[in-house]
Amino acid sequence: MSLSNRVRIITPSLRSLQAFESAARTGSFVAAAGELHVSPAAISQLIRVLEDQIGRKLFHRINRRIVLTEGAREILPRLLTAFETLHDVSMDLASAGRRPRLIVSVPPSMANGWLPSHVGEFIEQHGPVDIALRGEEDPVPFERDAIDIRLSYGRFHHSGRDTVDIGTDAVYPVCSPRVLIGTRSPIEPADMLAMPLIHTEWGPTAATFPAWHSWFKSHDVEMGREVQFELSANSSRTALELAVSGLGVALGQGLYVADLIEAGQLVLACPHPLVLSQPYCITTTPRSDHRPIVVAFRHWLVAKCQDAIRSSALASTNARPINGG
Repeated sequence: MSLSNRVRIITPSLRSLQAFESAARTGSFVAAAGELHVSPAAISQLIRVLEDQIGRKLFHRINRRIVLTEGAREILPRLLTAFETLHDVSMDLASAGRRPRLIVSVPPSMANGWLPSHVGEFIEQHGPVDIALRGEEDPVPFERDAIDIRLSYGRFHHSGRDTVDIGTDAVYPVCSPRVLIGTRSPIEPADMLAMPLIHTEWGPTAATFPAWHSWFKSHDVEMGREVQFELSANSSRTALELAVSGLGVALGQGLYVADLIEAGQLVLACPHPLVLSQPYCITTTPRSDHRPIVVAFRHWLVAKCQDAIRSSALASTNARPINGG
């Protein structure tokens, strides 16, 4: 007689396993009943059947509380993984034949300008895809809002998640070509004191971005009262729009100004950038990072950011780190 004929293996029902997983995770038969839309008595019965089938107790029932037994604590992690896998498979089956969907979170300035002007390229390369583009500051609610990809300035926002540095940018003094008409060339950092400067109010959540005083200090120029702050903006995108309009010189990240310089809308007012203190980073979640569309978009976005940061339009041998070192 074969082993398979001599040993009878009893496979617990999926419903019983669901009852146990929910009760163990929530710590309550009542909460589990609410999740599975049955009565607490039904949860208790399903777990009792499961205990009989596997021949071990899963909960200690102490007054009105339930406490996992040692055997249950050993089983639970594998069961949680199995249900997560089952959920992913169910979602994949449900979405078969539908367009893939992405939820992409980026800083507001990127959502308002740079990324929308480029994302059509990704769609042309990879076919129809539903992209929900969110412009928001860190930290972002990954799990609550099911965010697939987050691009951030700085690596410290999402500790414990899969965060990868993609490049360190710099800020560049840029303006409309017509602002430089009649000025001597090349313009040195000290010459910028007499230029109409556009000030950017970065706000408390972006305190590590440099302002004009940081740029002048890094080039050993002392700011005085003669500096002209005729305009200010509350975002780098708005500051660049003012610069394109010919209203002054703005400090703009290479990521945002490379395209504008290549298009002739902006020029480097002074070929002396200031390197930022933190890199741009990409963060994904275990829930999403195995999905082909997420992997493809992440690779595409990293490449686009790196191409902009390294653009020949920004080429300069005079870059200095933000701390002036």
